[in-house]
Amino acid sequence: MTAINAVSDLTVEGDIAVLTLNSPPVNALSAGVRDGISIGIGQALADPAAKAVVLICEGRTFIAGADITEFGGAQKGASLLDVQNAIENATKPVIAAIHGTALGGGLEVALTCHYRVAVPSAKCGLPEVNLGLLPGAGGTQRLPRIVGAQKAMEMMTSGEHVPAKQCLDMGLVDEIVEEGKLREGALAFAHKLIAEKRPLNRVRDLNDKVAEDRKHPEIFDAFRKANARKFRGFLAPEYNIRCIEAAVNLPFDEGLAEERKLFAVLMSGSQSAAQRYSFFAERQAAKIPDVADDTPLIPVNSVGVIGAGTMGGGIAMSFANAGLPVTIVEAEQANLDRGLKTIRANYERTAARGGLTAAQVEERMGRIRGSLSMGDLKDADLIVEAVFERMDLKKDVFRKIDAIAKDGAILATNTSGLNIDEIAATTKRPEAVIGLHFFSPANVMKLVEVVRADHTSKSVIATSMKLAKKIGKIAVLVGVCPGFVGNRILAQRQREAQKLILEGAMPWDVDRVLYDFGFPMGPFAMSDLAGLDIGWIKENSKGETLRDVLCEADRRGQKTGAGYYDYDENRTAKPSPFTEKVIKEFVAKSGANQRKISDEEILERCLYPMINEGAKILAEKKAIRASDIDVIWQNGYGWPVYQGGPMWYGDHIGLDKVLAKMKAFQAEMGDQFAPAPLLEQLVAEGKTFADYKG
Repeated sequence: MTAINAVSDLTVEGDIAVLTLNSPPVNALSAGVRDGISIGIGQALADPAAKAVVLICEGRTFIAGADITEFGGAQKGASLLDVQNAIENATKPVIAAIHGTALGGGLEVALTCHYRVAVPSAKCGLPEVNLGLLPGAGGTQRLPRIVGAQKAMEMMTSGEHVPAKQCLDMGLVDEIVEEGKLREGALAFAHKLIAEKRPLNRVRDLNDKVAEDRKHPEIFDAFRKANARKFRGFLAPEYNIRCIEAAVNLPFDEGLAEERKLFAVLMSGSQSAAQRYSFFAERQAAKIPDVADDTPLIPVNSVGVIGAGTMGGGIAMSFANAGLPVTIVEAEQANLDRGLKTIRANYERTAARGGLTAAQVEERMGRIRGSLSMGDLKDADLIVEAVFERMDLKKDVFRKIDAIAKDGAILATNTSGLNIDEIAATTKRPEAVIGLHFFSPANVMKLVEVVRADHTSKSVIATSMKLAKKIGKIAVLVGVCPGFVGNRILAQRQREAQKLILEGAMPWDVDRVLYDFGFPMGPFAMSDLAGLDIGWIKENSKGETLRDVLCEADRRGQKTGAGYYDYDENRTAKPSPFTEKVIKEFVAKSGANQRKISDEEILERCLYPMINEGAKILAEKKAIRASDIDVIWQNGYGWPVYQGGPMWYGDHIGLDKVLAKMKAFQAEMGDQFAPAPLLEQLVAEGKTFADYKG
């Protein structure tokens, strides 16, 4: 064995050179790994005993991508292009031996090898689109030459990790070898190549697939049209498609030049900066400074849920989906039956779309047991309360839970903003009480705000964070305050949206501006979707608000065919003359004059107070870091990932600009726009939210 550098070595076994990379945790393409490949290939080619080269990795995976910590830094060591040229132009066959994942730059390296073998559990993919990028090392040009333009578009715009069997079927790998015996299988494959005198198979020289695609140029626009909704606002999917078009229509080197040009545009743009930030922010959210990694965890093998409504049912599904048995408790049989029926309907709808088999539906339903007795939760390791958002009701439930739950059980509330310290005080074990604020629908939405109360133990916090990850959620730790982090910031946007339509904007103006910014829908469309009558009580309604008038007119949202908008039979929204008339009447009654409100003002009025509120939350230590706020808003409220989140967006446009506008709004419209002291401090110091460490 010859050690090339700290992360690679070369051995010659008979007539096969084996170049092994070992750079934990994922063999990312750091400078050391690139140098190891470049030098190792050179040495293998110079060794007369070696007739072929196997490129293989130690640890849990093949090369799982670029080392994104090097992005934007000065080039060190061999470039990736140098490495690929050394492999592709080798005078002996080079075989990539793949286990774990070959992703991004890892797959691009494998594509320059002459052959590829993989174990059955391996996966391949080009997920750069998730970082706002495209494969910048020839992936957009080589992949279509193997799998064709259609499959290349599907893989590159989704970032999917394709299982080895599918890779074999599409020609991306040449052979699947026995699980756990990758080295032996790769060596056997190499010996077969030599014995059969197979040619050096350079992917760049393949032409059959792209020549066939050239006859069908319509596939590109058809793909764009089919995915228009999914790709809305994102640059990277479109640039990936353009590169694949170049692969089909241009000679290889010209296509490669187009790839590099478009990669540079994306790499220097704000969208990729935001998406790369989001990638790290999500991982950072799991790190809690005062809760050590070795904090003892509480075993959670069974779960109780109190309340079988929309939230309770979704929460129960989330745990059942992860294999945990759930007992769901309701006070009335009719409510329990309705809740279980809804859960089954949700599963069957997923099955109808191909997401589950009939057997899996029954398996998951079998994990959920209904009950009318809270006593049936006495052995549960975790009990989640999901009853109506009323403090008296929640306190009563927690008194009952406290009386029956076993010692060591975690007692969680799904409240979206009530004081958890007050709820915990009704128990004899406030250290066991925590907030688990799921977002609706809980079985779909990724976010859980984990709310730390004054006495919550570190073991309960650590367990809750790990458990959220186990059930496929993104957990962010926050502190107790009205609305916690997400809803507290949302209240700022909602207030301004409502004020704007009484000053001259229409609901569809506000919604359009926020939709164009990148939100899936605006606040008024969202209200119509949820139902305007949530929390509205007919007997108490006196037509004092716009919502009162709409609900009294039976315009309660999409479900009644009208709300802020009018809806046709397909629930397609259109601006409503009725709503416009009612708004104008409200404005007239107030004595105000409607004015023309610009799109710029709508955006600033809706977003800048959110940024300002985030600054207050940080100063109050209700969020650990600014990026946690952004993770909450991306995953719970649909903030577009390519706009980073409210705090990143504030940094991006300039906190000085936000501060100046908040002061101007304050002078014109009052102290609801008073700048947060932290915002003023950061501007004075020339710093950003990203700089703020609390």
